[in-house]
Amino acid sequence: MLDQSAPTATGAAPAKPAGPTVQHLRQVLLWPLRLMPDRDDGDERAPWHRLRDLGAASPWQEQVDEYTGDPAQFHERHYSEFVTFLPYVQRFLYGEGRAARTQADGDDQGAPMRVFRRRDVARARVWPHAGAEPTELRVVHVDLYFFFDVDVVVLNVEFAAEQLPLRLAQELLYRTGRAYPPGWDEAGRPQHCHYAVEWLTADGRVLARSDASAREVFLAQVAEHRSPRISSHWAWLLEPLVPDHSGAAGQLRYRQIEYYRMPTMAYLALDDPRALSRSDFVRLGLVTGAGGEGELPYAECHLADFEARHCYDRFWSPQGAAPDTRYLCSGRSLVVVGRADAHFFRCGDRGVLAQFRHPHFMIFLIAHFQKASLLMFSDRLAQALRRLNVRDAHSVKRFKREIRSCFESFLRFTHRYWFHEVAEQAQARALFQMTAGHLGLDALYADVKERVADMNAYLDADSLRRQANTVVRLTVVTMFGLIGTVTTGFLGMNLLAEADAPMPRRIVLFAVVFVLTTLLTFYTIGKSKRLSDFLDVLSDERLSAWQKAKVLFAVWQRETP
Repeated sequence: MLDQSAPTATGAAPAKPAGPTVQHLRQVLLWPLRLMPDRDDGDERAPWHRLRDLGAASPWQEQVDEYTGDPAQFHERHYSEFVTFLPYVQRFLYGEGRAARTQADGDDQGAPMRVFRRRDVARARVWPHAGAEPTELRVVHVDLYFFFDVDVVVLNVEFAAEQLPLRLAQELLYRTGRAYPPGWDEAGRPQHCHYAVEWLTADGRVLARSDASAREVFLAQVAEHRSPRISSHWAWLLEPLVPDHSGAAGQLRYRQIEYYRMPTMAYLALDDPRALSRSDFVRLGLVTGAGGEGELPYAECHLADFEARHCYDRFWSPQGAAPDTRYLCSGRSLVVVGRADAHFFRCGDRGVLAQFRHPHFMIFLIAHFQKASLLMFSDRLAQALRRLNVRDAHSVKRFKREIRSCFESFLRFTHRYWFHEVAEQAQARALFQMTAGHLGLDALYADVKERVADMNAYLDADSLRRQANTVVRLTVVTMFGLIGTVTTGFLGMNLLAEADAPMPRRIVLFAVVFVLTTLLTFYTIGKSKRLSDFLDVLSDERLSAWQKAKVLFAVWQRETP
């Protein structure tokens, strides 16, 4: 029966045959978000410093992991994870070591990635459909990943469950990780996401509930702010971070930059993976939810190359330490399926489960961090252009500063975080290439790089144009000033012999000449564009004296709009 505090509704789908059973399920969600700078408070500290300084007012506490904490807690599985990656990836993921971190404490150069964890959420109770029985998932951890010099934060939530029907596991993978409902049916029930979700403490106390059924609230948010409303349980989980378009006060604000479905990793241990049909693998690999028995989610012609594009079958054989293990990758999902009775597949220290939770998770995190960072740079450029007012000098200066800052940040991102290869190990290298390929990272990087370069080239060209105009004006002033200089200085001649005049008279004459000379110089600068045109015409031997005179007279004519 449903808990008294649980939402209830009618219209549950008729029961289906149970089918295969998932002995152990792990689901890992990644939600990349853009951190928005707060221009009003003037606080230039890194986001993790702000979050850390909140102390007890924040549920997030900085995670001292095996790489930054007590060396006695560093185990073989951590070593295995570390050596999976190439040296430059190791420096990105784990820093430079304790000595380097201590020396770089002031500017965070020794810590490219910071992790914060909240420990109050122990379980999640979900209702996949209206009227369905609730399913409780164990929350393994809830983390926030911050990255040095990049305005991106990644929420990471890991769930675990045992003894689930395959159909229910497919529905959990499909419906969990939706930032907000995409729509509602005629009865007002949310579609494609859980009907209801609750975050629970270890003793069963409800911390937060979802509000996916509050259709009018979501509609009003988009109508007013042109920005979707984050479901209440996800918004609560991220606090004290607040959505940028909300009216809530908060030092750390975020904005959605990707699709509302969070990238998903899944680990499924079954009694016999070979009992799964092709449609089961397609639904798991593309995370499309449960369907009819043997029924494909899409047309056969669309799925003709599914095995070639989405399956990594290096270990899909009855032999080996982890027989019948298959990896499925679509870019936005990475799923591994294997035998529950294989010790190596279930081993959390050296086996496939350990690889899934550590090096393969890092591979998935790197790929999606790279994509989120590129989308963040693209969003920064679009935002800078949107705020530009060419008639406002202050707006133009701010635009130039933002574009220069974006260009410098992109260069640092390229040299610090952009890699085409993360590992030489065949499996790790293949999984990263599949993930990056499906996400289209190379094409996205080339596109963003071209946009940033175009913006910077425009600013360089504009600076050269302004410098050229300045040189032209100075040249005109010099040319016409040369006439008076040579005339008055010829053989040291003075038209007015005032050298022996009384001091007050000389001061007055000096002031008068100074003012007249200054006004004449400014006037010449004001007419410098037309005077430079006259100098060009004057040097053209093909024009007559009358044509040159007309150009000279045009210097004092009023310019027509």
